[in-house]
Amino acid sequence: MKRFLFSTLLCLVVTVSVFVLRAPILPSKIWGVTFSPQYMEEFGIGWREGYDAILGELGVRHIRIPVYWWRVEPQEGQFVFDDYDYQLQKAEEVGARVVLGVGRKLPRWPECHEAKWASDLDTERKKKLILKYIEQVVNRYKNSQVLDAWQVENEPFLPFGDCPLYDAKFLDEEIALVRSLDPHHPVMVTDSGELSIWIRAAKRGDIFGTTMYRTIYSKYVGSFTYPLLPSFFRFKRAVTEMIVGERPMVVIELQAEPWAPGHIPHMSKEDQYQYFSPTKFQDTLRYAERTGFDTYYLWGAEWWYWLKVHENDPEIWNIAKALFKQ
Repeated sequence: MKRFLFSTLLCLVVTVSVFVLRAPILPSKIWGVTFSPQYMEEFGIGWREGYDAILGELGVRHIRIPVYWWRVEPQEGQFVFDDYDYQLQKAEEVGARVVLGVGRKLPRWPECHEAKWASDLDTERKKKLILKYIEQVVNRYKNSQVLDAWQVENEPFLPFGDCPLYDAKFLDEEIALVRSLDPHHPVMVTDSGELSIWIRAAKRGDIFGTTMYRTIYSKYVGSFTYPLLPSFFRFKRAVTEMIVGERPMVVIELQAEPWAPGHIPHMSKEDQYQYFSPTKFQDTLRYAERTGFDTYYLWGAEWWYWLKVHENDPEIWNIAKALFKQ
């Protein structure tokens, strides 16, 4: 609770202090999505069906894919890449570009996606196995024609999800391993847009990725919309670049689905829309365009597809479709 209140107060102070900041607003250039086969399956939909629709009908050409450890190494030493081979092959067929995420802490709840067979192992043994899994993934896909970048871990300095606070020294080992195996593709490190100071993450990556959530849910205050002007993000970017130097910065996770007290696939559409509606989606897009970034990866494409095929409600899907067709 104290952390939440402090972060909220900090956001308010910074927003007021930069109200008069007049940094130029850059037009958006790239729109993408994050895709999790696990999350699509939680909606009761075959992930290949949803993935093909996102690349095909929706027209997405920039996609972030977390390569879950448990999915590629279901048993120790036995690596299975069929799912990810398919995803990169389909991306190549349509001319899409891909960011691949590796590590233990990756997008989608519970944030920690370690192999179940490794859950009871001691920390040092687990670290060696994580590095081995990363090595296998990088070596398999480093020569892919669609690969844009590697993301190493997800918001490693944010204590969110069913994950212990990350070991910065080990994070540096992971990044060094990826760079040694593939010196030709940049490494991205990410952090929270509203709750973190970006310096630790940005200085480690060739690319920095921020999240951007407008309305969240907290058990302490309920549904809460951050009272932040777009200039808040422009200010944070300017300060970060002043300290760590200029580098590409992207919005790697732009909220485009509900943040609610329940698990989204288990909620009714009516309850979902209380927290994130088509109108809220359009407002979020307008807000994001004023923050000065030129690349945005939207969060929630699996939910849009479920609304379309399960609820016969394509409104949000069509809003996104128009965006990706620009």
